[in-house]
Amino acid sequence: MNRHTRKTLLNVATAVAVATTAVVVFLPAAQAAPGTVTSNVNVRSGPGTNYPVVDTVRRGQAVDVQQCQGSWCYVAKPGPSGWVSASYLAAGGGVPVNPSQPGISFGFNLGPNGPNVNIGIGNPQQPPRPPRPPVVQPLPQPTYGEVCFYDGSRYRGASFCLQPGDNIRDLREWTDRISSIENSDGYNVQVCTEPNYRNCRTYTTSASSLNDFDDYIASIRIR
Repeated sequence: MNRHTRKTLLNVATAVAVATTAVVVFLPAAQAAPGTVTSNVNVRSGPGTNYPVVDTVRRGQAVDVQQCQGSWCYVAKPGPSGWVSASYLAAGGGVPVNPSQPGISFGFNLGPNGPNVNIGIGNPQQPPRPPRPPVVQPLPQPTYGEVCFYDGSRYRGASFCLQPGDNIRDLREWTDRISSIENSDGYNVQVCTEPNYRNCRTYTTSASSLNDFDDYIASIRIR
């Protein structure tokens, strides 16, 4: 094989590899679907609670769902984009999302091993595949509201969220950091200036600032 022939074959192989990579990378974006956030929820850098929080998205905000992995979906929105638990998303028209198979709710048809890429060079035409049987979806699980706590006033800065029934006797690294509370569902939120629920105050609405309790909270109960 002479030098010119080897160079030609190398260029063809490189073009095929680049085309294949482009299909795999950009296919999920082409299949993006509209969604709505059903409750205040943290946005994380990866699909799981072990990944750090990069932002907080509020209930009712429209997002662009670009792909789903397990029970998590990647959403694009104003501000930092990232991964959100599918339990807090609804598909177009407010349809509840099945958190165990969220991609079906948004119309994604990627298989468990990702999209199949077929360049089709020199392959004979294959007969059409028979239609797949319909997928029976389990009943959607109920979702619950949350109360979110921020280290800045007016619901800004770093944050974390809790659900009704959650109790924290000692906030540890969050002690004396909370400056605002988002409580859209009107739960009884008891915040205390000392661990073990001592010297407490109860909020039943959101509070953009906490006045004399600002940066002075050490334990929390939600009922």
